[in-house]
Amino acid sequence: MTKRDVFLTQDQMMNLLMFLPTWDGKLPMPCILKPIPLWTGKQLFSLIIPGHVSLIRNHSTHPDDEDEGPYKWISPGDTKVLIENGELLSGIVCAKTVGKSAGNLMHVVFLEMGHEICGLFYWHIQTVINNWLLYEGHSIGIGDTFADPQTYRDIQETIKKAKQDVIEVIEKAHNDELEPTPGNTLRQTFENQVNRILNDARDKTGASAQKSLSEFNNFKAMVVAGSKGSKINISQVIACVGQQNVEGKRIPFGFRKRTLPHFIKDDYGPESRGFVENSYLAGLTPSEFFFHSMGGREGLIDTAVKTAETGYIQRRLIKAMESVMITYDSTVRNSNGQVIQLRYGEDGLDGAHVEFQNLPTLKPNDRQFRERFRFDATNEKYLRKIFSEDVVKELLGNPRSLSELEQEFERLQKDRDTLRGLFPTGDSKVVLPCNINRMIWNAQKIFHVNKRVATDLSPLKVLTGVENLVNKLTIVPGEDPLSIKANQNATLLFRCLLRSTLCTKKITEQDRLSSEAFDWLLGEIDSKFHQSQVPPGEMVGALAAQSLGEPATQMTLNTFHYAGVSAKNVTLGVPRLKEIINISKKPKTPSLTVFLTGAAARDAEKAKDVLCRLEHTTLRKVTANTAIFYDPDPLNTVIHEDQEFVNVYYEMPDFDTSRISPWLLRIELDRKRMTDKKLTMEQIAEKINAGFGEDLNCIFNDDNAEKLVLRIRIMNPEEKSSVEEEEQIDKMEDDVFLRCIESSLLSDITLQGIESIAKVYMHLPTTDNKKRIIITETGDYKSIAEWLLETDGTCLMRVLAERDVDPTRTYSNDICEIFSTLGIEAVRKAVEKEMNHVISFDGSYVNYRHLALLCDVMTAKGHLMAITRHGINRQDVGALMRCSFEETVDVLIDAAMHAEIDYLKGVSENIIVGQLARIGTGSFGLLLDPEKCKLGIEIPTNLHGLGTGLFYGMDSPSMAGSGMSPQMTPYGVLTPAYALPWASGGSGVGVGLGMTPAAAGFSPSAASDAGFSPGYSPSWSPGGLGSPGSPSSPYLPSPSGPLSPSYSPASPNYMPMSPQIG
Repeated sequence: MTKRDVFLTQDQMMNLLMFLPTWDGKLPMPCILKPIPLWTGKQLFSLIIPGHVSLIRNHSTHPDDEDEGPYKWISPGDTKVLIENGELLSGIVCAKTVGKSAGNLMHVVFLEMGHEICGLFYWHIQTVINNWLLYEGHSIGIGDTFADPQTYRDIQETIKKAKQDVIEVIEKAHNDELEPTPGNTLRQTFENQVNRILNDARDKTGASAQKSLSEFNNFKAMVVAGSKGSKINISQVIACVGQQNVEGKRIPFGFRKRTLPHFIKDDYGPESRGFVENSYLAGLTPSEFFFHSMGGREGLIDTAVKTAETGYIQRRLIKAMESVMITYDSTVRNSNGQVIQLRYGEDGLDGAHVEFQNLPTLKPNDRQFRERFRFDATNEKYLRKIFSEDVVKELLGNPRSLSELEQEFERLQKDRDTLRGLFPTGDSKVVLPCNINRMIWNAQKIFHVNKRVATDLSPLKVLTGVENLVNKLTIVPGEDPLSIKANQNATLLFRCLLRSTLCTKKITEQDRLSSEAFDWLLGEIDSKFHQSQVPPGEMVGALAAQSLGEPATQMTLNTFHYAGVSAKNVTLGVPRLKEIINISKKPKTPSLTVFLTGAAARDAEKAKDVLCRLEHTTLRKVTANTAIFYDPDPLNTVIHEDQEFVNVYYEMPDFDTSRISPWLLRIELDRKRMTDKKLTMEQIAEKINAGFGEDLNCIFNDDNAEKLVLRIRIMNPEEKSSVEEEEQIDKMEDDVFLRCIESSLLSDITLQGIESIAKVYMHLPTTDNKKRIIITETGDYKSIAEWLLETDGTCLMRVLAERDVDPTRTYSNDICEIFSTLGIEAVRKAVEKEMNHVISFDGSYVNYRHLALLCDVMTAKGHLMAITRHGINRQDVGALMRCSFEETVDVLIDAAMHAEIDYLKGVSENIIVGQLARIGTGSFGLLLDPEKCKLGIEIPTNLHGLGTGLFYGMDSPSMAGSGMSPQMTPYGVLTPAYALPWASGGSGVGVGLGMTPAAAGFSPSAASDAGFSPGYSPSWSPGGLGSPGSPSSPYLPSPSGPLSPSYSPASPNYMPMSPQIG
């Protein structure tokens, strides 16, 4: 509807506006007057947008290269969406503008106008657009699935080429020419290559299919608008369905060495292993259909299993955190009053009021920073260009102005250094309240700021204004040093953002705000900041649990093959989430990321040394073959190639040759693997001797020999007396014994490395998050790729002790191990990091405050509390809460046996006994002070501005005329029933006039609808009133609080007008 070529006639426009409830009955000026008046779709959409909303977004097809250069606002494809002051000026509105991404139209309307208007806004969009679709229909047919003949030829060509490539790879593998990639076996390398070729083919055919579709294709229209579907759907319908996967691999062999009986044995080609080259339009062959069903079936089962898993995870999260709320001292506590966090999310702000903002001082280098933030007050010509005459005079005349502006720049520099310490990676995206740039834009619109004229805003006013505002930001009130420091920490980022966004240079030169607009801006930021603080009583625990549970339901159950980082598979998705919150002792894929220091980080050879020191190596890994010989005479050995080095040993034996067994175990080692692991023969022989001592004789040849050989013989014990010989009859024969020794040697002796680390991969990081990021001399961020090691298996303690390992950055994904090695604070950060990694891996985002709250709940007690029955039900909460989670009967029987008391502090307990839980606004009680009530003044209801319906019973027909509450006398007239008793009591007439100190006509308690005090039944007789102190005074305190059972507005003898008074 918002495209450039959509025009509506007057009757269409009128009809559509009838479906816009907020329409004021005025048609805007048509954009085309002759020959007939026509309105654009953009004008219609502008009428739906509420209030003064400003927004810049991009359409989904917006090319990135259009954002640079002088013509960035002239968008040829109309893809730059610009809404200014509630009017859509340019751009096509698609799902990127009104969809579910952060910072979209809904988000802005919600933050600026509140939730109600935002809800109405989306309702109005629906009513208008649905009726617009009646004019401009959208139907889809088989015609939308055809591409032109040339495209089909391209697609056929691409698939043919891909098949040819796969055949070549298979031949390479057959001829043993395929080089395994580091850390992979030959078979994995082969599979990875084939997968890559086939996926590229699918993507390429898909791309050419999409290119061939016109703008008016209904498939494409849906995808571009973002209402349904994605590019892959289009390419599967038109071009090629692609590779079918089961468990993240190609279709496995189900029969003997083949997938289906229709293929020959050992066929690794694309067709046999589930590549579907047809499109849905062309139709699948029977075998393709079968493979497609296999892939689809897995998806269905996966979904079903995942639903149950994530549902249970979410229930556990909720149960663990249900009673965590913000108390009236702004701390976050659970139902026992134990402090979980001192300030919610460490900044005390509400997650609904924050948005992504950029810290402008973080990224630029020193020169750019000086240009953008340093205000040059010495250049008079420059000053006259920006400021009005008065301001220039004031600046040049004030001796302190220069030093103050210098101080501002120094403060900005200090801020920048602080921020660079906090964000070492240079990521300037932070989550903060009050989108200041949008507020400045709003100020320019409201005060009609002309950016081309001089401003009357003095830089000194900006300085003092911003400084006062910064000092007003309080999250932690209090004047003691601790509170002041805590408040600085909580507001640090926002202060830096304020100072840098509202620096004098930007506000005066770029934004040209007037003095009045600047005052408005400061006031607005102040009030918005206070609004965005989280209110006490907010149940942040349940909120965090929902915010973590919801993205978990979107996750795929098993995220297969970790996007090609060698063969290192890392558990992700729901299983990993489960591991983290269960704090499982044995994670499926424990792994260390080892960062190196010094030369090892830069030099591959040195890094290889560290790798060898870590990776566990047994004799088996370096052995080529083993054999057992009967070789009784070593000096004349049966293996002739060994004769030479054997003679060297036996010429001058350092052992008793008579004790040597005639049986020989000969181990031949693989030279390539030996050099790879950087082992020498001597090291191996030493290890064997250390393990078996004198019982084995081990001789070896030189490291440079043609074949590396170890010769091992058993040393028989000294000759003993004949008695012992009889005992030795049932002893094993030497050759059998040698067999056992062989297997023990190969498997049990650790040559080098750490036992629990099975494999180590070495690679250069490609993504920034693992590179080392430094700040250069010019102040730029620079990322340096350094060698790092990733391991299968962990042993953090021993790895940290190795030399050349960076102990500060090396990291393990086994949470229990971090706890035992580094302690509770480290584990809190580790849980946060791991959860964040799992959630962000498939593109979701959860605000830090929710993750942090979960981590704090898990670690608040000083040990790790798993989110399972072993953790939640071991907390010291009431028995009712525990029994509502799991092990119901056991918990209740235990509680009964030990006569436990439940103080009903939490949420579940109160629900079980049917009370209101003490949460939200119900987290405190209200007491009415009857003494104060005596000083009450009756509220006159006939004053201007107080409509009817202020009090209960006002709308009753009998009183409609006077607009009075039934129990009230007209203002200023003596109260008929009370005049006598009161007049006699004192100075007389003045008291009865509208001031009835003890009259029942006024009671501040909201509970007494009829204007009575709560403990006071409506059927009283006026004559028995007596003096205020008498027992029948209406101010008897009600025994059970405001909702006393004795009070019921619907009591039979109660009428809106009491007969006695009337």
